[in-house]
Amino acid sequence: MDIPGTLVPISLFAAIALSIKWILESRVRSKMLQAGVTGELQVQWIEEELNQRRQSALRWGIVLTLLAGGFGIIQAAGWQDLNPGVVAILVACTGIGNLAYYAISRKQTR
Repeated sequence: MDIPGTLVPISLFAAIALSIKWILESRVRSKMLQAGVTGELQVQWIEEELNQRRQSALRWGIVLTLLAGGFGIIQAAGWQDLNPGVVAILVACTGIGNLAYYAISRKQTR
């Protein structure tokens, strides 16, 4: 398996996706300015966007941490091949991560 040969297309895809996201965000901001949106609404929109980014970071942080724990369990068990037990552990860790995120985000909104 050629790691650098694999990482280049993945990195290219990520760079293109981020570029498109940034371009769309800047277009939305410029359209808001052209439409004469009030400063209060702009501040509210930016705060909501920051909140969504924080929530996304929280979700991915929890899920990836639990997935890392799942991979640790697989390594500790000495499993070398992909089998239903390995897949079950990874899926369970992903599910637990999403449930943990739901519980934390639910607690924050109260």
